[in-house]
Amino acid sequence: MDATEFEDVLDAVRRFIREDVVPREREIDETDLVPGEIRDKAVDMGLFGYSFPEEYGGMATSVTEDALLAMEFGYTTVAFRSMFGTNVGIAGGVLLNYGSKEQQEEWLPRLVGGQIASFALTEPEAGSDPAGMRTRAVDTGDGHFEITGAKRFITNAPVADVFMLFARTAEGARGTDGISCLLVEAGTPGLTVGPKDRKMGQAGAWTSEVFFDKVRVPHSALIGGMQGKGFNAAMRSLSKGRLHAAALCVGTMVRLVEESVEHARNTTQGGTPIGEFQLVQAMLAEMKTLLDAGRALVLDAARRYDAGEDTKFGPSTAKLFCTEAACKAADLAVQIHGGMGYMREATVERIYRDIRITRIYEGSSEIQKLIIGRALLRST
Repeated sequence: MDATEFEDVLDAVRRFIREDVVPREREIDETDLVPGEIRDKAVDMGLFGYSFPEEYGGMATSVTEDALLAMEFGYTTVAFRSMFGTNVGIAGGVLLNYGSKEQQEEWLPRLVGGQIASFALTEPEAGSDPAGMRTRAVDTGDGHFEITGAKRFITNAPVADVFMLFARTAEGARGTDGISCLLVEAGTPGLTVGPKDRKMGQAGAWTSEVFFDKVRVPHSALIGGMQGKGFNAAMRSLSKGRLHAAALCVGTMVRLVEESVEHARNTTQGGTPIGEFQLVQAMLAEMKTLLDAGRALVLDAARRYDAGEDTKFGPSTAKLFCTEAACKAADLAVQIHGGMGYMREATVERIYRDIRITRIYEGSSEIQKLIIGRALLRST
């Protein structure tokens, strides 16, 4: 896809979001459901597999192009991007980077067509640190693995067609050793998906627990046919996902600035638009500075990722800064809106609830600090 074609895609996505999704944000927040017609149009536009190679029906987007698209997705409710986010991100990335040719040929076209892949890594006692993983996949000696364990906070689990499941396949392995990834189809006997989680925000983006009670899958379900590669597969997908999450936050800050400027222009106190008050101007200036700094950081990190110069350090710095910045911007936006910013009908109120999780998922801010700090110490 050349630059002109990508600009056309970007423009189409931007119009779709503003014309079809934004007007229905409150409906999505209240019903906890993305309307079917929005989902169908997203499938038709190729959004469920845009990062995949063209031979499988994707657009073969670069990391920079993915970041630019994510900035558009971040403009609206998180539920919109969540429909296909695991496909084009962390779950699909495992298939793209580590899956066998047969696995890719079977599943990538299905994901492009609207089926959902879920990334099942997090556990009750193994969140940001997979070293504590307890889910096991035991080779039964008859060409199968038997999986036992549980996963928590798994995005799209209630609607998933297939799970990229991470489990220990090596007996007695500890830490990050012996972790493998297996492809487990929904509906496999012994696989149970719990009820939807009741969350602070991000209505319409469903997560839940997933339980594996002696779930049997054939050896062919092992991603790439290799044991012990699961931790590397997860970390590679998460690194790119962190850059995507940072770009989403940039898009959210664009929306926060727009909403806040509009409110400041049109809301009066004592007959004077509040935008004329210097302290309100100061808050707007801080929001715009956070936005511009975050955008520059994401695009620079994406360029270096595409060039192969940095695929780990940059994504962590971008995620740390942009998620923290977006939460700060959301807080400032609510403050500018005053009492109305605390009301459910205010867009900034929903964003305030939605954005908070970004500092936790796909590696918390604290984990990003550890990654950055350790990288600095190794490089000096």
